[in-house]
Amino acid sequence: MAAPKRFFVQNIAEEVLLSGEEFRHAKSVLRLTEGDEITLLDGSGKEYAAIISRVEKGGMYAHIVGERTSDKEPKTDVYLLVGALKGDKTELVVQKATELGIQKIGVFSSRYCSAYINENKLERLKKVAHEAAKQCMRATVPTVEYFDDFSSAIDSAKDYQNKLFACEFIQKSEADISALTGSFALVVGSEGGFTEEEFASAQSKGFVGVSLGKRILRAETAAIAFTAAVMYLVGELG
Repeated sequence: MAAPKRFFVQNIAEEVLLSGEEFRHAKSVLRLTEGDEITLLDGSGKEYAAIISRVEKGGMYAHIVGERTSDKEPKTDVYLLVGALKGDKTELVVQKATELGIQKIGVFSSRYCSAYINENKLERLKKVAHEAAKQCMRATVPTVEYFDDFSSAIDSAKDYQNKLFACEFIQKSEADISALTGSFALVVGSEGGFTEEEFASAQSKGFVGVSLGKRILRAETAAIAFTAAVMYLVGELG
C-alpha cells in the first residue's frame, strides 16, 4: 500500500485547510477526495495524519487524527553555500542537497561566476526544495537564499562550528571531517571556481580548505559529492 500523499501547510489545527498550489495538486493531479488519508507537514519536524473531510471549490479540508515526530530529518545542521551555476544546474544541486539532508542552502555570486539569480529563479529554487522535501519524505524544507556578493555569503555562516571550503588550490584537506562534531557550513564554487583572494577571505573568517580529490569535477558534481561525503562522515547516511 502506498504511503499517504504529503502536503505542507502553514498552520496545524484540528481541521486544516489545504489551498493554493497544494490544493490544486491534491485535487486535479492526485484526484484525492473525501475519506482519503493524507499526511500534513508544517515545517516543525512533525508529521500529522489526516483524513480529507470535505472538498470545496477553493480548498480541501482535512481532519487531524494523529501526529508523530518525523524520523527522516537530519540530526546534524549542515548549510551548503554554492556558487550560482549555469542553466538548471543550480536546481539540480538544490534538489539533491535537499534529499541528502541539508537544512539551509545559500546560492551566491563570486568573481568568476557567470550565472545570475533573479527573483523568479530564486522562487523556482525554493519550489524545487519544496518538491524534493516531499519526495524524499522529509518533514521540513531547507531555506534557500541568494547572496549577490561572496563576502555576504561567507558572513552568513559565521555561527556554524565547522566551516569547510572546497578548494582547487590545495593538494590535501586541512580537516579530518570524520573527527568533527557540531554544525557545518560547506562552500563550493561555480564553474569558474574561486580566486586566491576569495579563498584567503574565507580563511580569515574561519574556513579551512578541503580537497575533493585529484580529478577535476564539474561544479554541480562537486557540490553534490561534497555534501554527500560530509553527510556520510557525520553519520547521516549510515
